[in-house]
Amino acid sequence: MIVWLNGTFGAGKTSTARELVPLVPGARCFDPEQVGVMLRTVSDLPSVGDFQHWTPWRGLVVETAARLFDYVGGALVMPQTVLVEEYWREISAGLREAGIPVHHFVLHTDQETLTRRIEAADDVSARKWRLEHLPAYADAFPWLSRESQVVDTTEQPPAEVARSIANRLG
Repeated sequence: MIVWLNGTFGAGKTSTARELVPLVPGARCFDPEQVGVMLRTVSDLPSVGDFQHWTPWRGLVVETAARLFDYVGGALVMPQTVLVEEYWREISAGLREAGIPVHHFVLHTDQETLTRRIEAADDVSARKWRLEHLPAYADAFPWLSRESQVVDTTEQPPAEVARSIANRLG
């Protein structure tokens, strides 16, 4: 299975993924962002601002996850923000077609907590980028909440969030 941890930047996806992997038998973490990092090394791709806008990113995420799943089995925990509904539908359909069950969770917190977490980050450029993307997350939340299980991370540390997700997985 794939456990996809979605949510805006600063919601705790990466920290939760680290805590979740030991709780799910045979789980490994695969960060789809690394596919985007790889694509950034290709010269002369169109400038899009966010690697998710490159069609190859979405297809390569599906293909890479499917290949990893075939190779190692178990579960892949994938922490990645996807705020464009069309992109989520493309990725989730591709994973379904590959025969891989997907459990989609959105880690959610209130605006005040989220802003505080982002502003506490060490990387100034990351802070700016994350804060600029909060409106896109707010716009996406209605469809995200329909397409996933929402997990409130406001008052829960990542270890508790991971336990909650592991319990939901069974």
